[in-house]
Amino acid sequence: MKPASFARLLSAATLAAALAAALTTPLRAAAAAAAEPQKVLRYAFRVAETSFDPAQVNDIYSRTVTPHIFEGLYGYDHLARPAKIRPLTAEGMPEVSADFQTWTVRVRPGIYFADDPAFRNANAGSNAAPNAPARRELTAADYVYSFKRFADPALKSPTWTGLDQQGIVGLAALRKQALESKKPFDYDRPIEGLQALDRYTIQFRLQAPRPRFLQTIATSDLYGAVAREVAEAYGSNIGAHPVGTGPFRLVQWRRSSFIALERNPGYRERFYDAEPAADDAEGQALLARFKGRRLPMVDRVEISVIEEEQPRWLSFLQGRHDFIEQMPAEFIDVAMPNGRVAPNLAKQGVKGYRIVRPDVFMVLFNMEHPVVGGVAPERVALRRAIGLAFDVPREIARVWRGQAIPAQAPIVPGTLGYDPAFKSEMGDYDPARAKALLDLYGYADRDGDGWRDLPDGRPLVLEISTQPDNQSRAIDDLRAKNLAAVGLRVLYKPAKWPENLKAARSGKYMMWRVGGSAAAPDGQPSLARYHGAQIGGQNMARFSLPAFDALYDRMELMPDGPEREALFRDAKLIAAAYAPYKTLIHRIVTDLAQPQLTGYRRALFWQDWWHMVDIDSAAVAAAAKR
Repeated sequence: MKPASFARLLSAATLAAALAAALTTPLRAAAAAAAEPQKVLRYAFRVAETSFDPAQVNDIYSRTVTPHIFEGLYGYDHLARPAKIRPLTAEGMPEVSADFQTWTVRVRPGIYFADDPAFRNANAGSNAAPNAPARRELTAADYVYSFKRFADPALKSPTWTGLDQQGIVGLAALRKQALESKKPFDYDRPIEGLQALDRYTIQFRLQAPRPRFLQTIATSDLYGAVAREVAEAYGSNIGAHPVGTGPFRLVQWRRSSFIALERNPGYRERFYDAEPAADDAEGQALLARFKGRRLPMVDRVEISVIEEEQPRWLSFLQGRHDFIEQMPAEFIDVAMPNGRVAPNLAKQGVKGYRIVRPDVFMVLFNMEHPVVGGVAPERVALRRAIGLAFDVPREIARVWRGQAIPAQAPIVPGTLGYDPAFKSEMGDYDPARAKALLDLYGYADRDGDGWRDLPDGRPLVLEISTQPDNQSRAIDDLRAKNLAAVGLRVLYKPAKWPENLKAARSGKYMMWRVGGSAAAPDGQPSLARYHGAQIGGQNMARFSLPAFDALYDRMELMPDGPEREALFRDAKLIAAAYAPYKTLIHRIVTDLAQPQLTGYRRALFWQDWWHMVDIDSAAVAAAAKR
């Protein structure tokens, strides 16, 4: 045989072997994938979600889902303490003008929205192949469109007022034009403050200095990119059809009952990386274990809505959930006596995590209500008396089982402006002083029925919105006794949490107990609840005081430093004096994880973490045998 002929035969044999390998490799991969069990993260929300449209949500539960589907330009380093902002869909950190009024960001090329028929339908008239993937690349124009959506009056965004405070040039005027003309919002009209300079570069121009604007554009649960084709395809039902560039996509939703997300198969190559502090042993251990792993590490996330505490706790004990967030206070002594995981649970490999959470619970008063609202001295006295009547220490001991600290002000722990040494009337329980205030301002029992009346003699009944769950009932019982002790009669109006939220946003309530948590390292967003320009949004109490608004606006413009810290103190004193809210507690939260959940670390200000944890399939199998 000639050498050349032998070479040709060898090449043919090699080619045949390569072809056989090419044909069998996908089959082997498919078989391996089939053999590998799906990794599913399962846990429960305490309260029902409302929607998955970032522009139309404000509740923490919906905002826990949205950042796993949508992505902002920036996000937070999951392990860094204190918090550190990193690029997410941006190529690098923004270019910022010296006056903090121009922020320029380049979007990383090659990032795609998840497949969705909306993209295929939008390209129906193009030359795209009929079976081409229904996805589209993320561009700067998507962020321009997404930010504009918050200004669209038709969406009634509860967070518009907060974005409006950032002063994006031309955005408020565009909204005003739609309101005055009674025509649809003009998304195609260019404005100076939101420009796509080219396919991948977006520029924000602000009316005034905003030194902390980076924290705004790092809020993925709100300011993630929404594709215009998707929004227009689904219209008013877009909240049920979220399509983003994130690691997961929604695959099932039974409202107020069950939510399922699965790994986005088209998600870009993204790998576990973080920068924990050198002395952060927990963070360093997590980085060593997971660095370089492709994200997300789990295939599916299943969220049940279980509003009652006992069923939620039992579902965890029975192994139906891998994780229980915010351990029910009534079971804390069983789960973590003296701050340590109970021996029976530790033996099973259950892990416990505990921190003082950057949140605050409060009772808010409708400042437009004819009984408790306004800044007239007698109304201020009534609100302060109600606050002084609340036995917060007893609530912490009995309802929260010691898992909370009194809140002296609306600023939450771990944020700039929080001072653990600050003391105000907000932290006092003083029924004697409450009675004295009520007596002084004419809230007396005029008809002898045992209950105080209004100064003009009409009956005084406090109407408090509440929820039909065990914890709310326990708090309500305590509050009713507290108020009765100072002669105030209360009527509770129970409804589901989303219904109460809707009523509060529209000002159709008298009083309600609600919580709020930080979404950024700065404490000023906590003060948005008092800012007159944000009534109907963050300011659900509908409080308006020019002196406070002027102080708030000054703080927005100032860089961090002693002068701004002094304004934080002034704001807290005004909040205590007028009492549109009675701040109650900051929670100490305890989370428990089954042994199969690995990599968990409670986030500080951000809601996205599902992609940063893993499920140990071997541990799942071992648990199934027990």
